[in-house]
Amino acid sequence: MRTVDLIQRKRDGEELSPQEIAALVDGYTRNEIPDYQMSAFLMAVFFSGMTDREVSALTECMVKSGETVDLSSIPGMKVDKHSTGGVGDKTSLISAPLAAAAGVVVPMISGRSLGHTGGTLDKLESIPGFRTDLTIEELKAQLAKHQLAFIGQTPEIAPADGKLYSLRDATATVESIALIASSIMSKKLAVGLDAVVLDVKVGTGAFMKRQVDARRLAQMMVGIGRRMDKRVQALITDMNQPLGYAVGNALEVMEVSQTLQNAGPTDLTRISLELAARMIFLGKITTTLDEARELAQQKLLDGSGYKKFKDVIEAQGGNPQVLDRFELLPNATGVREISSPRAGYISAIDAEGIGRASSLIGAGRNTKEDVIDPAVGVILEVKVGQKVEGGAVLCRLYYTGEDQVEEASQQIEDAFRISASAPEERELILEVVS
Repeated sequence: MRTVDLIQRKRDGEELSPQEIAALVDGYTRNEIPDYQMSAFLMAVFFSGMTDREVSALTECMVKSGETVDLSSIPGMKVDKHSTGGVGDKTSLISAPLAAAAGVVVPMISGRSLGHTGGTLDKLESIPGFRTDLTIEELKAQLAKHQLAFIGQTPEIAPADGKLYSLRDATATVESIALIASSIMSKKLAVGLDAVVLDVKVGTGAFMKRQVDARRLAQMMVGIGRRMDKRVQALITDMNQPLGYAVGNALEVMEVSQTLQNAGPTDLTRISLELAARMIFLGKITTTLDEARELAQQKLLDGSGYKKFKDVIEAQGGNPQVLDRFELLPNATGVREISSPRAGYISAIDAEGIGRASSLIGAGRNTKEDVIDPAVGVILEVKVGQKVEGGAVLCRLYYTGEDQVEEASQQIEDAFRISASAPEERELILEVVS
């Protein structure tokens, strides 16, 4: 079968067979299908979508494109957590240590920044010396000792997804529900997991702008997991403003430290605790979700989650002192304050605008070759619903080069909406799909 025929059929909304999808994935993995043809296929999927059968076939092909990691020699339930991406979303660095401290084995297969959203690996690599390129044997050894490891996608784990992941970012096809679902679940299913907790973001700062699309994505991923005999739960959570106050890699690590010491922002703490509780519950540490919530709270309050994160930083080559001494992290050389033009209530903060401005000054990537500047980003001083006076500082922009500061500052200024009356309070956790 010719690749161009498969592209045309998908463009026209036809369903491809598992064998045809396998031919595409295998051919691209072996470099027999060039980037330009796979880019065309991704765009066809973006516009035409995929059926559940196609998504399951694509996921299975990507899992089979590499090795599967057998973690059965490590005692305990293995549970991962994954977010579909948001602005200021550093929950993995909080919920994973809390769950591990409670006894869950957490092999965190994490990603990098994609579009305007941050990546867990980029945040961790802002810690000097921190290694995310663990071998499979190092991963197993660390899980046996610490119950938690953060690792990037190795060449052995779903290599087809690794290639497609980079291509999606460069071809404006990141937001495809089918491609997001298959990408996330292929990485999870290639590792010997028993369960997965998913945080599906929806709103201006998420790839899913509408709740109906977020629900469809959550249902698709839960369905894939079920068909592969895994326990999967998904939370649909609000991303209409940045999560927490910090946006940018080292800045977010600082906020993680504060949150694990029970001094973090209310929204970030709440959602991190709920994600940790569901990891604990699916990991069968407790028999009820309420008991899991109590245990997650306990691990936050007694500092064991904080200690767990320090232990993992040290185990992966980083300096755990960065969580106490922020000057050991990369720090920006310049700061620009963005002030409120008038008095009123913060009625909206465009999370995507904040994310794009941060990326503009180096916190994210526009192409897969871009190098991240770990020091730069934005610290919000206000959240939606707060009352401000004219001239009050809305946020601070931290930078190391002057090049894009003016444009970034304008984008950030445009991201804030100020009104005469207070907006209605928004729910943080909108739905649970299981």
